[in-house]
Amino acid sequence: MIDTKSKLVLTILAKECGDGGYKIIEIPDIIMALPRHFRMDSESIKHILTHLERQDIISIKYDDDDIYCLSVLPYGFEILENEKPKFIKKDKISRKNSNILLIFLCFFSSILGSSLGYLIIYFILK
Repeated sequence: MIDTKSKLVLTILAKECGDGGYKIIEIPDIIMALPRHFRMDSESIKHILTHLERQDIISIKYDDDDIYCLSVLPYGFEILENEKPKFIKKDKISRKNSNILLIFLCFFSSILGSSLGYLIIYFILK
């Protein structure tokens, strides 16, 4: 398991290294890609990259100050893919609830419309 900040950094790296090859990435680019409330300094990013490499999530070919040549390994992509079904399930649940609500609304509107029609016909023909 990795923490939220590491997952955010991994997501940014996966977008940059989408084809699985090595890419040259600068630390300031990673910092600027992070959401504002998760911004970190370069030392924190370096620690996260070292942590991700030790867990075999990314592979670092070389690093020079704030420049890294790295690649996201298949396990890293797997970690990101395992998160997506949780959000899809929540969407399906909310769609199911909205479908049930739509059925009830259609039922009640048809009852209201037909009773209003009967009342209009009753008063006009009387």
